[in-house]
Amino acid sequence: MTLYRFLTGPDDETFCKRVSQSLNNGWKLHGSPALTHDGKTAIAGQAMVKEVEGKDFSDDIDLKKY
Repeated sequence: MTLYRFLTGPDDETFCKRVSQSLNNGWKLHGSPALTHDGKTAIAGQAMVKEVEGKDFSDDIDLKKY
């Protein structure tokens, strides 16, 4: 089964660490990063995917556990 999530946050070291942590936990980048601005802060986003055991998706899946 393929899991998907989209990380967002201010474009800073904390966001980069979250993406790095995900990569080191087996997630893969999915597409290009996104960047926008809210008038004060640059906001970054990155889609991530991960292949996991199992074939049936359920709303009970906790993406934080992966």
